[in-house]
Amino acid sequence: MTTAGGQHEDPRAYVRLANLLRQQISDRALRPGQPTPSITTLTQEHGIARQTAAKALRLLEAEGLVYRVPGLGYYVTGAAGG
Repeated sequence: MTTAGGQHEDPRAYVRLANLLRQQISDRALRPGQPTPSITTLTQEHGIARQTAAKALRLLEAEGLVYRVPGLGYYVTGAAGG
């Protein structure tokens, strides 16, 4: 199934979370240089496991939308365009 934004709907929680964060980056609710919500915040807000939140962030990192700073977390890159 495809959503209005052209993204595929996926039942896996990490993909749904990655899609949500990707949309926030695209909409510039999360701007380049800003930190993403922490893994702890994501687990609490979305009722998911830490591993699920981390997997979503690693997926976005692989896509070049965020980068990881060890000990500090994930930050939005300038690659989102817009």
